[in-house]
Amino acid sequence: MDTPLEVPIRDDVIRLGQFLKLAGLAESGNHARDLVADGDVRVDGETETRRGRQLRAGARVTVAGPEGDQTAVVVQEDM
Repeated sequence: MDTPLEVPIRDDVIRLGQFLKLAGLAESGNHARDLVADGDVRVDGETETRRGRQLRAGARVTVAGPEGDQTAVVVQEDM
């Protein structure tokens, strides 16, 4: 199993659609919307259908793709 990418955020929360773009798991907002709508996104192991879901540090986001799953973890940016 590959080590998940750790993606720092500045605030306490980030919306799922924004995080997908920030982590490089989606190319654009439209792509993020399509991934979520198609059921290709899991948050902490559960399929997520809300692009606006708020994520906090420690949330594990996995996107299913043709080359396999890609996972990123939300981490709080050190100030």
